[in-house]
Amino acid sequence: MSTVTFFTYPSCTSCRKTKKWLSAHSIDVQERHLFRETPSRQELLTLLSLTSEGLDELLATRSSTFKSLNLNVDDMLLSDVIDLLIQEPKLLRRPILTDGEAIVVGYNPEKLRSLTKKKQVMKYTG
Repeated sequence: MSTVTFFTYPSCTSCRKTKKWLSAHSIDVQERHLFRETPSRQELLTLLSLTSEGLDELLATRSSTFKSLNLNVDDMLLSDVIDLLIQEPKLLRRPILTDGEAIVVGYNPEKLRSLTKKKQVMKYTG
């Protein structure tokens, strides 16, 4: 069973809500500071492959950082977008949780429940 990786930023409200939810449901995660332990190129490609909306699901397009770059990512090569995300992890929506098979972006208790359900059952029956 794979571990749930929790990409977070401590001052992010959605990250704090998610962390509180995980704690209240006794879910163990591998927590990674999104800006200090930025996802690698391969991790970003994996996260992207797990999304249902592609880059739209991962990019923080309403952030001031994104707006200040004045970019049209639709005109960019995927490899260039990935390079940009590695250089500017603030462009990623947060939090991001994944078990390698599914992804949850942002604070969404229903999706968190679905992602962590198997982990919880295995923890208490194993």
